[in-house]
Amino acid sequence: MFRRLRYDINVIKERDPAARNSFEVLLLYPGLHAVIWHRLAHFLYRHHWFLLARIVSQWSRFWTGIEIHPGAKIGKGLFIDHGSGVVIGETTEIGDDCTIYQGATLGGTGKESGKRHPTLGNNVLVGSGARILGPFKVGDNARIASNAVVLEEVPDDATAVGVPARIVRIKGEKVDSAKNLDQVHVPNPVEQEIQQLARRICQLEYEVEKANKNKKNEG
Repeated sequence: MFRRLRYDINVIKERDPAARNSFEVLLLYPGLHAVIWHRLAHFLYRHHWFLLARIVSQWSRFWTGIEIHPGAKIGKGLFIDHGSGVVIGETTEIGDDCTIYQGATLGGTGKESGKRHPTLGNNVLVGSGARILGPFKVGDNARIASNAVVLEEVPDDATAVGVPARIVRIKGEKVDSAKNLDQVHVPNPVEQEIQQLARRICQLEYEVEKANKNKKNEG
């Protein structure tokens, strides 16, 4: 346990230029505190002390602003930078040496049962405000841009950006879809949904009007 804690502290010192020494990291970094509390909560969860595990996780959330379900599986070297607003779901799995920035969510879509949350490989970076939603894999060394909404699998060494997220780079090279992408006329998914709803409403109004006319004719 202490060996893993030492590893986690050293990782933070390597990745955060503002970290001056191990004592400061141990005392003042809420991301590290959340991971430490999660280790205890996860131990209790694995031994079927579910209520006590949730109490520990909620206590950690109160003090750190980071919500990690005790059922989540987290590898060594996780760095939650700043951390406020981070949410990690029950069936999430996180590999080694990952970095998650504030406001990120590793969650579900509400449509699945069982395995509902994502699996992150090793050395994955999740930008601030990003949403990774669903039971799919984010590959090793992947990069998820800030505020991206990821709804499907991300391959190894890929960079995903946008809403919904698309792959723009793999191993530092632009993918064909990114080279040909019109950056000015990118489709707006919210606008597309509104247009689909408007068409559906028009169709329903037409069907109601037609039904009323048939009813009058029959009368």
